[in-house]
Amino acid sequence: MRYRKIGKTALEVSEIGLGCEGFLNKDDGFTNEMFALALEHGINCMDLYSPNPELHKRIGNIIHKQRKNFIIQGHLCTIWQNEQYKATRNINEAKSAFEALLRNLNTDYIDIGMIHYVDSQKTWSQIANGKIMQYALELKKQGKIRYIGMSSHNPIVALEAVKSRLIEVLMFSVNACYDLLPGDEDCENLWAEESYKKPLFNIDPKREELYETCQRLGVGITVMKAFGGGDLLSEYSPAGKAMTPA
Repeated sequence: MRYRKIGKTALEVSEIGLGCEGFLNKDDGFTNEMFALALEHGINCMDLYSPNPELHKRIGNIIHKQRKNFIIQGHLCTIWQNEQYKATRNINEAKSAFEALLRNLNTDYIDIGMIHYVDSQKTWSQIANGKIMQYALELKKQGKIRYIGMSSHNPIVALEAVKSRLIEVLMFSVNACYDLLPGDEDCENLWAEESYKKPLFNIDPKREELYETCQRLGVGITVMKAFGGGDLLSEYSPAGKAMTPA
């Protein structure tokens, strides 16, 4: 396994990390098996967008003894409601969910506090100038999160957030097909068949500017949807043929 430093942070992460989607609705046996495999091969980081408390408890039990050597990217603004995930901008809900995250993981800090799913400029403005960002900064001051991040699918909004210097890590959808498309507030268009019907050439200029700005300012990028949720590896790939993981 190779390791990289995330931007200007002090975090050294494995090039391949764990997502949490595949762990949902699974039992302790599956979770233990996958973590044993991951740790054996040097994976030392995981994104936890899901607020599912049972998932948090299972993972907390596994990583508790090696907490300092394992990097958790936990999300602010996700709550567990009626047995399912929901994004929220309500500060009281966000606070309650974050405290539950710490409690269920049996930890007193999160390495990257990722402000969840910001795809519209209106939402970013509300967060940047409102109570959510104040709360994130307060958590960082208290040591409950080490670095502030934001997840997005829209390069226009992500670029605005990066330039603000308020975030230190960006979680962004990066792959060979999505990179051809212009920014959009509806992430469904990234995998819509209609988006790929006309010829597409070269990386979208705004995405290119985003990646270059991240590099220049030292904002680390953690990649989601590298395979488009598996679509790029299938016969239904937007590329017109199945791609390979490599």
